[in-house]
Amino acid sequence: MNTTSPYILKVKKCLYYFGMIAFMSLTLVNCAKRGSITGGPQDSIPPVFIKSEPPNFTTNFDGNRIRIYFDEYIKLKEYQKQLIISPPLENSVISPQGSASKFVNIEIKDTLEPNTTYVFNFGQSIVDNNESNPFSYFKYVFSTGDYIDSLTVTGTITDELKTEPDNFVSVMLYAVDSTFNDSIIYKERPRYVTSTLDSLTTFEIGNIKEGKYMLIAMKDEDANFTFQPNKDKVAFLEDFITIPTDSSYTLKLFKEVPETKVSRPRHSALNRLTFGVSGPIDSISIDLLTETPPNFKSKITRKTNADTLYYWFDPKPEIDSLVFEVKGPKYRDTLVAKLRTPDVDSLQFSSKNGRTLVLGTPFELKSNIPLTTVKDSLIRVLQDSIPIDYEMLISERDTKLSMSFDTQEKSTYTVAALPGAMTDFFGNTNDTLSFTTTTKETSDYGNIKFFITNAKHFPYIIQLTDQKGKVIEERYTTNETETEFDFNLLQPASYLIQVIEDKNQNKIYDTGNYLEKRQPEKVIHFGEVIEVNTSWSLIKTLELKD
Repeated sequence: MNTTSPYILKVKKCLYYFGMIAFMSLTLVNCAKRGSITGGPQDSIPPVFIKSEPPNFTTNFDGNRIRIYFDEYIKLKEYQKQLIISPPLENSVISPQGSASKFVNIEIKDTLEPNTTYVFNFGQSIVDNNESNPFSYFKYVFSTGDYIDSLTVTGTITDELKTEPDNFVSVMLYAVDSTFNDSIIYKERPRYVTSTLDSLTTFEIGNIKEGKYMLIAMKDEDANFTFQPNKDKVAFLEDFITIPTDSSYTLKLFKEVPETKVSRPRHSALNRLTFGVSGPIDSISIDLLTETPPNFKSKITRKTNADTLYYWFDPKPEIDSLVFEVKGPKYRDTLVAKLRTPDVDSLQFSSKNGRTLVLGTPFELKSNIPLTTVKDSLIRVLQDSIPIDYEMLISERDTKLSMSFDTQEKSTYTVAALPGAMTDFFGNTNDTLSFTTTTKETSDYGNIKFFITNAKHFPYIIQLTDQKGKVIEERYTTNETETEFDFNLLQPASYLIQVIEDKNQNKIYDTGNYLEKRQPEKVIHFGEVIEVNTSWSLIKTLELKD
């Protein structure tokens, strides 16, 4: 609430402009022969609130229209994001929209609840018409009962996988009464709601009635005040809160693992079907139900860096569709693939390393079709034209060949395959292949050594990430004898470090689940950006805090 008298503000604003006009007049008289008119200083004063009808903080409200008056023409800017109505109203009409006016008009078309305090928090949506100076965080409050509820809840929003949480996070309270159940956030609007808006990580929900509540935060992508796990992030407290309270709460946002679901398969190549998957893809099984000839064969692979499974088959049956049973955790479905006559895939290879091979890393060759046989006698690795020994690993599911060999600084390596070295799922073989890559000097890279202290909750995952959160490298430790970690031969770039408490000891980060009342595993962020340069080494101590 703006506590300064609107009439005093209006007088100050008038005096400011009168003074500026007088100053400009004197300047023009004294400097008419030496300068040019610039138009004067830019207006930086926000609109001034004059009055509202009914007055702010009205009790026993029973109307359907509110007007809020200002001393100049205003407009509403991004009010769909900025305006928070608590408790939410679905059908209210707010104006002006796309035009200027000296008042905000609110038409209430919802049925208001009895003995309830309503708050319209406009955020920074009310701006003057010319310069868009905001009248920040103006609230209009009324009650349908005899008094205005005045209790508050405060707290902080964090995000387990980000150094800073998202903007415009909604924070909600649901009344715990005889109608309450855990699924309420999927289908019911909250009793009270606020937002962190676009620059805050703290929140305050005001004008609350005393009682017991469930506190929730949500990155509400559709702005519909209901939780959609496939889209929205969520945060919750394990226990209900009782208001009034002096406590301040921390809510940790996380994205749930989506429910397992497989889309209808698409005949994407002559002998390949594509299945889109949401949820844990490695747990999906695909079984063909259609009767096929004795010589029919099939294979399943995963598309690299995508939630997609490929079903390869040969030969193409003389029927118009294939029927599959698809199963996963708590999931089973029958899907039909309509067969058509798409293009034929031809066997192709590509190098995942490109022109530069990082010292100590394997050379990786990717095929677009699963391989059935590889003859290493027809594959050679050359270092500066001299054959060298190598070890090869075939990853059938990823259609990838990985060749490990000793690497030296400033050397050129060639991987060459003669015709027939590799045979794919359909019996096709490769033509002559040759891939060349080079290594740099050790001095072209940087190194970081980390020590962790105050470690009490083993095991830990130590991750080096880029500034967008992509994991570059990681280490794992199970006890206090393993608290020193080297990240060597790093490309010059900006990095961040984070440490995950691997509570269930599965060596991966596990997110939370609202219905299971499971919080995400704790992630400790060290927000300092680490700039790695060439010929550069850093030793850094990371103190883990409870």
